[in-house]
Amino acid sequence: MAYSTRSMRRKKTSRFSKEGGHAGDSLSFALKGAKMSKKPKNKTNRQQPPEAQKPAANFELRHIKPLTPNQEKAFNSYKLGYHLMLHGFAGTGKTFCALYLALNEILTGNSIYNKIIIVRSVVPSRDMGFLPGSMKEKAAVYEEPYREICDSLFGRGDGYEILKMRGVVQFTTTSFLRGITFNKAIVILDESQNLTFQEADTVMTRMGDESRIVVCGDFRQTDLVKRYEQEGITQLMAITKKINTFEHVEFQKEDIVRSGLVKSYIIQKDAMGL
Repeated sequence: MAYSTRSMRRKKTSRFSKEGGHAGDSLSFALKGAKMSKKPKNKTNRQQPPEAQKPAANFELRHIKPLTPNQEKAFNSYKLGYHLMLHGFAGTGKTFCALYLALNEILTGNSIYNKIIIVRSVVPSRDMGFLPGSMKEKAAVYEEPYREICDSLFGRGDGYEILKMRGVVQFTTTSFLRGITFNKAIVILDESQNLTFQEADTVMTRMGDESRIVVCGDFRQTDLVKRYEQEGITQLMAITKKINTFEHVEFQKEDIVRSGLVKSYIIQKDAMGL
């Protein structure tokens, strides 16, 4: 994707809190090949001397600290090399933490992984068929949460697009995985409550050499209607609990960080059995 040199200017990052963590110190990697110097206003073809050219901007990932005990457990388990099952209430920062941990590892430059693959269920006949555009354009609607997270983590409105352009982040759906193998990748299987067991099984059997997976979901938030389809996430959890390379983190109501209103609402809804 093309982007202007004006949008590539380095922005000064400020310290502030976002859902799922605190923004503070940053890691960075240079955007290689970025053309940061403006064309001279005169019509001559003279090039500026090297010392007069502007340096290439850095693309900076903000340093995030866990806000709750279970977020901290997720961070620690990830650092120990476990595959993760992050399950629990809405607003607890599951996807935010998963994407941050994956980006933080890859962008340090010391990782065996070279890409992040975000996978979620978008069955065409159920959801995508009613949206206009091509299959790629329809799938783009489901990338919005990750665009928002990445833009927040990098403090700029084009963070997600830059990551995709450089091949650091890829997005796909469970509809097009047959025959694919995920090698040297960190796979984030998001919204797993909307997976049938067949879809979950397809994703798990795509995992190749030197790859790891982080599964995020909450069975209470399923959009599936049929009972047997809703059991996909619970069956996946039951299997991965018996795999010693998996660590399960169960996020509780106390872990909700999205907002005070969301926390109060979910606590009250749960108390009423709704």
